[in-house]
Amino acid sequence: MQSRNKVFDDISQLMTNAMGVAQGAKDEAETAMKGLVDRWLADRDFVTREEFEAVRAMALKAREENASLSARLDALEGTGKK
Repeated sequence: MQSRNKVFDDISQLMTNAMGVAQGAKDEAETAMKGLVDRWLADRDFVTREEFEAVRAMALKAREENASLSARLDALEGTGKK
């Protein structure tokens, strides 16, 4: 009976070790895939959220300045017509 328990203990230990190896392989595959995706994205010249927001703010400011200058121009043209 004792040798039978030893066999089950050995099988249990073997399965535990196999699960550890499988987990390590999974972690390594995830890391490799993340690195691959990061490199692919870097090669695509995508902009970051911060860069997008900065350009967006500049465009909004330019649009406001354009509207202000357009209003001033309209006012100057209105005074020249009289």
